[in-house]
Amino acid sequence: MATYVGARPRGPRPRPRPRYHTGGGWYSEEERLSSNLPPLGVFQANGRLWRAQRCLGKGSSAAVYRVTSGAARAAVKQFVHDTKSDYGFLTESGVLEDLQGHRNIVTLYGRFSNVSYTNQRCNCILLELLDVSVSELLLHSINRGHSMWMIQHCARDVLNALAFIHREGYVHADLKPCNILWSAEDECFKLIDFGLSFQEGNQDVKYIQTDGYRSPEAELHNMLAQMGMESNTECTTAVDIWSLGIILLEMFSGIKLKETIKSPQWKANSSAIIDSIFASKDMVYSAIPVYHLRDVIKSMLHDDPAHRTTAEHALYNPFFSIPFAPHIEDLVMLPTPVLRLLNVIDDSHLQCEEYEDVVEDVREECQKFGPVMSLLVPKENPGKGQVFVEFRRAADCKVAQQMLTGRMFDGKFVVATFYPLCAYKRGYLYHTVVADT
Repeated sequence: MATYVGARPRGPRPRPRPRYHTGGGWYSEEERLSSNLPPLGVFQANGRLWRAQRCLGKGSSAAVYRVTSGAARAAVKQFVHDTKSDYGFLTESGVLEDLQGHRNIVTLYGRFSNVSYTNQRCNCILLELLDVSVSELLLHSINRGHSMWMIQHCARDVLNALAFIHREGYVHADLKPCNILWSAEDECFKLIDFGLSFQEGNQDVKYIQTDGYRSPEAELHNMLAQMGMESNTECTTAVDIWSLGIILLEMFSGIKLKETIKSPQWKANSSAIIDSIFASKDMVYSAIPVYHLRDVIKSMLHDDPAHRTTAEHALYNPFFSIPFAPHIEDLVMLPTPVLRLLNVIDDSHLQCEEYEDVVEDVREECQKFGPVMSLLVPKENPGKGQVFVEFRRAADCKVAQQMLTGRMFDGKFVVATFYPLCAYKRGYLYHTVVADT
């Protein structure tokens, strides 16, 4: 009978220096430890006792912690107590309260004040805990770019969020890769960090957007504000569309575009540069979807905000009607509640009398990581011989994926990826997962 044995039989690999991110940017462990923000520790919020597990990142005025209360997990954004930070706390919590209920916007659980053991009072917001950011995804696709499935998924989710935000009269004003995070539980991308957001026509923030994702009109507005001059340039919802266009172009190309956007060539003819990026990409995709993506990106990057597409209009682009399959790297990077195991069961297992015993072995092994809701091992294509395990929680599935990858089962190395829950529920099982064609 096949059984799992031992840990992955691989030599030690160098571990990259950990980096943490919030809206303020990326920070090393040393920078995090040198923060003057008080530690969160143990605190009460929403009628529960929470314990901070670790700092996920920090900016100049706030830090984000992963916190737990029993089986519940959440994130806390803790603001330093000063005039600037108090403004950010009130702005972000107020905007989130107005925008709650949308699938592609981070959930706000509540806001509260906390007093640390150093007697420092800090304002905090309790938020849904999310997973990998687009910024992290981009680090894994340098010079290669992402699959069309990934780009389409991210673009659709962010456009849906922006369409809702803009209908409610708000401008996000700081859209960038580290402010778009994947939700393993909901299997979608969500927007975070509304500290610079404002209601259209009522801009009370002088400096908006992050360098590299800043629209031309925001660039002019910020420059005049720094000089102490009044600006006649109104920053509208179009600034968010510009930022998303840059993000999607980076996801497609695998190239950071900050310097490109600042170049005279971009200012002279950005459309030609976009064409050259698409032309230089090794075309493993069919032409029509690529042209649709190019066109929707171009519609987001007009210098004149009046000519830019809107979020609602962009969603009607034919690019979003094309069905794509995820690449295997997508299924490794984006956690879900469903685990897919390869190299576990072959044709001999499917036909032998011990088939049920083998399946039960797999179930017992997976239950070590959390409650298993269902387990499927197709005997015929599609999905023949693959093992699909649905966990109650995506967090348990993430642990299982980390622990089972590289383990041995019946003399073979196990390959563990995540799998879209919606596809699993519909019985849509891929026989093989390849790059988009």
